[in-house]
Amino acid sequence: MNRNLYCGIICACLLAGCILISGCTGGSTTVTDGASPTVTITDAMGRSVEVPAEIDSVVCSGSGCLRYLTYLGAEDLIVGVDDIEHRVEPMDARPYFMANPQFRDYPLIGEYRGLDDPEKILALQPDVIFKTYPEMGYNPVELQEKTGIPVVTLNYGDIGLHRDDFYTSLRTMGAVLGRDERADEVIAFFDAAIADLDNRTSDAADGTTAVYVGGIAYKGAHGLQSTEAAYPPFLFINTENVAYDASKGVDGQITGATPVAKEKILEWDPDVVFIDLATLQLTDGSNAIDELKNDPAYAGLSVRESGEVYGVLPYSWYSQNQGSILADAYFIGKTLYPDRFSDVDPAVKADEIYSFLVEEPVFSEMNSEFGGMAFTRLSLQ
Repeated sequence: MNRNLYCGIICACLLAGCILISGCTGGSTTVTDGASPTVTITDAMGRSVEVPAEIDSVVCSGSGCLRYLTYLGAEDLIVGVDDIEHRVEPMDARPYFMANPQFRDYPLIGEYRGLDDPEKILALQPDVIFKTYPEMGYNPVELQEKTGIPVVTLNYGDIGLHRDDFYTSLRTMGAVLGRDERADEVIAFFDAAIADLDNRTSDAADGTTAVYVGGIAYKGAHGLQSTEAAYPPFLFINTENVAYDASKGVDGQITGATPVAKEKILEWDPDVVFIDLATLQLTDGSNAIDELKNDPAYAGLSVRESGEVYGVLPYSWYSQNQGSILADAYFIGKTLYPDRFSDVDPAVKADEIYSFLVEEPVFSEMNSEFGGMAFTRLSLQ
């Protein structure tokens, strides 16, 4: 299944995206006598960055940066990677890498999380350097000065409360690479999926099913107490997240992993618990599943009796995997509202999502990394 799978659904959104792109990037073309034409781009730091009008090679620095390049179908432009792409780990939850294992063979540009090595980058002579999380790692201004290679910074964003940053980054990268149309297709794909989830559930929630997600990763694995008040799959399907503080409104929620006290989990006593399987990286008995099974503090939770505990794909793995967030949302929707998702097979849906974003149906491969526990009821025995 190729990336054009959803073009028929999303083409109506593309015109609006094309209109928006010039405002997002501030691009203008300049031609100087005797020199190649250039384009001026406004990056996430508000800098005007002059890049070649024709890009033949790039490097991506920072968490998730290479993921966005893969979403745009520009993997063939990569000439070097950071060291996370060279690592061999017991588990992995990065669809973009599973679809592109050749990244492991590329030259290194530095360490992960933006700790670049200017000399290594200079040796590769890319036309442009993209950099997410510019506040982390090597300073992008210094990197550009030291290498003489334009550095375009991006705000990573997410598909929850910071979707505009995510979309702007795709459009900026698309403008630099001449992949504007693909950027708009990706944006329209996410908008269509989120609208579909909302349409299926906007009038279904009755306030009687309280849900909790535990084991959310953040710079490593965590146990049951790591949750997220603004967990996007719960927002998309209009369900009652017990960690959500209604008094703060949607924009007031803390995004990303947040630790909560055991006492709060016991007080909330959720009807259904979802476990982010990133927690399985903890092999000393402290992962969320082992805690639910063995920690006497949780013996009184209703789910210990009902067994309403399910595994979902890790979504925070070298920053957020937006495709996995959508896949999790469809599985959670199917679990809580089976009649509303009777036409959805969550594994098939996950592969449709991955096929569009990274051109490979990698659900089975990723699920095998986590013992086949994704999209299933978990045993607490």
